[in-house]
Amino acid sequence: MTHTKHIAIRPINPIAQAALQNAGAAPLLAQLYAARNVSQPAELEDSFTQLIPYTQLTNCTAAASRLADAIQNQEKILIIADYDADGATACSVGMKGLGSMGAIVDFFVPNRFEHGYGLTPELADIAHEKGANLILTVDNGISSADGVARAKAWGIDTVVTDHHVAGSHVPDCIIVNPNQRGCDFPSKSLAGVGVIFYVLIALRAELRQRGYFAHVSNLHTNQYRQPENHAPIAEPKLDELLDLVALGTVADVVPLDHNNRILVSQGLKRIRKGKMSHGIRALFEVARRDPRKAQPFDMGFGLGPRINAAGRLDDMSLGIACLLSGCLEQAQSIAAQLNDLNHTRQEIEQGMLKDVLKLCPETLPETQTTLSVFREDFHQGVIGIVASRLKDRFYRPVFVFAPSGDNEIRGSGRSIAGVHLRDVLDTVAKRCPNMIVKFGGHAMAAGLTMHADRFDEFCTVFEAVVRDLVDEDILSQTFLTDGSLKTEDICLEQAQLINSQVWGQGFPPPSFTDEFSVLKQQPMGAEKKHVKAWVQKDGREFEAMFWRCEDELPPQIRLVYRPTVNEWRGNQELQLYVDYWEAV
Repeated sequence: MTHTKHIAIRPINPIAQAALQNAGAAPLLAQLYAARNVSQPAELEDSFTQLIPYTQLTNCTAAASRLADAIQNQEKILIIADYDADGATACSVGMKGLGSMGAIVDFFVPNRFEHGYGLTPELADIAHEKGANLILTVDNGISSADGVARAKAWGIDTVVTDHHVAGSHVPDCIIVNPNQRGCDFPSKSLAGVGVIFYVLIALRAELRQRGYFAHVSNLHTNQYRQPENHAPIAEPKLDELLDLVALGTVADVVPLDHNNRILVSQGLKRIRKGKMSHGIRALFEVARRDPRKAQPFDMGFGLGPRINAAGRLDDMSLGIACLLSGCLEQAQSIAAQLNDLNHTRQEIEQGMLKDVLKLCPETLPETQTTLSVFREDFHQGVIGIVASRLKDRFYRPVFVFAPSGDNEIRGSGRSIAGVHLRDVLDTVAKRCPNMIVKFGGHAMAAGLTMHADRFDEFCTVFEAVVRDLVDEDILSQTFLTDGSLKTEDICLEQAQLINSQVWGQGFPPPSFTDEFSVLKQQPMGAEKKHVKAWVQKDGREFEAMFWRCEDELPPQIRLVYRPTVNEWRGNQELQLYVDYWEAV
């Protein structure tokens, strides 16, 4: 089965397109949204009134009630976070949100190399040592039955907030997770930070109902029920947390359904107006991006990697400290450290990638449907990124492994459309019951820990399982486009309109396909690995960028491209970013 590439066009529901346009959407936007299965004009709105109510999220009110009791009884709450950008933002949202309501709250984030993932029994012991009365997990916990049981043995309650798919055995505690069995919440794509944000909305409503918050008219009375010797607390404005919610949602690459688009859009609006935390502002500065023009791309490729670098190479507590920073100067100092870690991460990643590519041919054999790689000198903090690069290069499901101690190795995988990676691991585990120690993940990304001496066996079984699932169509890379773009619409104004919308995972940014004549081309970059070309369609000339392209372009060419706004010395101009090209 060869690695072929195709250009396809998204189908458009003409009825939905007409409805959106009649509701006031610009013709091009109506076409693009209809092609992404948006059929109701209400889905064009991004106001909070369109958010799915928290009452539809199973156990959200129960979690709010338990947290409200903890606040009023002044119990110590300990947040257990994950060590990626979603976990860091979820932890920060939890810390700020609970703190604004008078909670005694602290956090602990596991070290990737010492503690592993999730609320383990060892972390429950740490919570006991810290004097915690209640553990609150964010972006983890759905697989932590043993950790919750250990906490219960210590007399510590646990509330799990997570978004990962639940296995057959879940913890015995209050669980808020849109992907748990029996939860009918319409948006299954909430990130971990989105789940804790929902819990805070419910908590504020619960405390409001209890008469807990002080109001301007009764600040000096006893009409609200707060802990003794506690200063009066006004009802917090949770929209102040939306910059963090937007960052975590985009960085975790969850599908941007309507509910998530609302959260991201509202966060971006606040950032563009300068209403952001010191940590977010410092990250924009160190990433050399303008918050006044903030886009999901900035969060996914600018801020997110710098936060993630802390968890990959050091301790995510550093990233959380940046997001929680109380002054800009401190945030800038921490952001500089995160930037240095990110540079180190990039160097390690490039070194590992070069080593892997030396082991691999230019193209995989036609009969090979997967790729698994392990070396003793690989760094487990960046194996996921390397797996992603290999998946992009070979367009095959990939796992990259690194040593994790105790004769075990830890693998991180990335997949292609049509191959659900977590389900594949589940099948592998059932075929070889004693090989995998633990695993988890999603359709497109998954991870596992396994016995080091079983690596070759894993490669064989992984290949066999995937081979039974795929066909030529799945293994052929398809560039799904929005078709041809009218020449008059290939302009700066339409590019600005497109860029003003929220695009991302599951709601991909528009791309188009057309034939052009190549008028002129020149290599770009220090190593001449990019090409800038001037192309022509219907007598109009456009500037186009071909990234990671070292080939001589033919006179006639078909492009898959995205109209973008290029800013240079204060000026804005149209530029086409080319995702794929082929000779005509």
